[in-house]
Amino acid sequence: MVKMNLYMFKTLKNDLPASIVVFFVALPLCLGIALASGAPLFSGVIAGIIGGVVVGALSGSKIGVSGPAAGLAAIVLTAIGSLGGYENFLVAVVLGGIIQIVFGILKAGVIGYYFPSSVIKGMLTGIGIIIILKQIPHFFGYDSEPEGADSFVEMSGENTFSAILNITDNITLGSMVIGLIGLAILLLWDKVLSKKGKIFQIVQGPLVAVVLGIVYFAVTQGTSLGINQSHLVSVPIPDSLDSFLGQFSFPNFGAITNPDVWIVAFTIALVASLETLLCVEATDKIDPDKNVTPTNRELLAQGTGNIISGLIGGLPITQVIVRSSANIQSGGRSKMSAIIHGFLLLISVVLIPKLLNMIPLSVLAAILLIVGYKLAKPGLFKKMYDMGWKQFVPFVVTVLGIVFIDLLWGIGLGLLVGIVVILIKSYQNSHFLHIEDKSNGKHKIKMTFAEEVTFFNKGAILKELDSLPRDTYLELDVRKTRYLDNDIIEILDDFAFKAKERNIDIQLTSERGIVENPDSFIEFFKLRPKSA
Repeated sequence: MVKMNLYMFKTLKNDLPASIVVFFVALPLCLGIALASGAPLFSGVIAGIIGGVVVGALSGSKIGVSGPAAGLAAIVLTAIGSLGGYENFLVAVVLGGIIQIVFGILKAGVIGYYFPSSVIKGMLTGIGIIIILKQIPHFFGYDSEPEGADSFVEMSGENTFSAILNITDNITLGSMVIGLIGLAILLLWDKVLSKKGKIFQIVQGPLVAVVLGIVYFAVTQGTSLGINQSHLVSVPIPDSLDSFLGQFSFPNFGAITNPDVWIVAFTIALVASLETLLCVEATDKIDPDKNVTPTNRELLAQGTGNIISGLIGGLPITQVIVRSSANIQSGGRSKMSAIIHGFLLLISVVLIPKLLNMIPLSVLAAILLIVGYKLAKPGLFKKMYDMGWKQFVPFVVTVLGIVFIDLLWGIGLGLLVGIVVILIKSYQNSHFLHIEDKSNGKHKIKMTFAEEVTFFNKGAILKELDSLPRDTYLELDVRKTRYLDNDIIEILDDFAFKAKERNIDIQLTSERGIVENPDSFIEFFKLRPKSA
């Protein structure tokens, strides 16, 4: 523990600047996801604070950042209506957190390791592309949709591409100007100034862009280049301590006997856990230090965070790749960056909500455009293509699914294609067929079985055996086979009977020796060790 504390202290010079960038990324997303969920705006901020401070402290991830997730927005929106109010929905959030803790105790975190690398890379790239596409309208001052949306069809009925096409009729000049200025600062900082001196590494470009955005708003008010309130951050501003405390909601535990509450709780637990595990896998993949996050501990941390968030009126929490990637790109090294970003959210909404409400959304869009580009660099497509179709096809399907449907659909489709690829390769690689020569008027054919042969291979093996010509000498070599499915043994046993009718002689070669024309494959393999 002392070592960990010393490490976090040493990396504070990296974590503090990174936490500020994550704060600017998280703030509009927290508010936007709450709006898209039909929940109170402050509920998104609560989830962001808990995700940073509580989950950040309990998690084993050094660079993962948690908060409200766009993938749960549709579930939350539907559940609030079906359960009869937000207070009833909060019961489901608390129960969902408890279920996640159970998942962690049962060590369900291992599920995250069963997603192919091509799908995880497709997830990162797809999220990068969707960030870019969704932020383009905000960059030009077209703010018809809340920040944080990730589904193709938007709340207004528009889709990702129609919203972009409608920009020309809805450009806000002031937003576009400060957006372009902010983007230029970010690029200059990233490509030039950050290499010129330590001061430009400590003071991050996003902070400078946001400060200039506030100054621009204040200076241009009342002019043709001014920005009205609808194109700025919109944090609730309490009039007093009582009104601030009034923003918190508390669960109505009287609804705990409602079966629908439990159904929503399980849905939240499953979706939030899956999104978290996928994000953990993706974050570890792009972590320059190659840290490995303990997934079961992550489920325990997320569950605890959701219990606390639900108890005080917050949205459900997951680890979020947008915040996490922003943290990595900004140089975050330890969990302190996630924790500090949570405290920054808390302090800012309490002390400076009016100042926050002077930040143009277009400047924050510029920050997210950079984050998106770094996740979806064009060179990655060529790299995946060069790795062969087995990697490229699941990768592309995942990307297209995320862009044209949503995150979970994209991952599901990519995983499905990945499974099909595995089945195809398993079908092809169950055995090797060698036609060696002719002897005594018979074709001599050798079939060597792979290390593991399962029922997936039935079709390929049946096809090869049925296609053997009459008068063949077949050598079956199972010396390298460590697992032979009973389905395959039955196929061989049936073939032994048919082989006699077709004048096919069989030589079975195993580690026990050679057997000519075995009467029963079933009896032979019963005598072998189960896994040999």
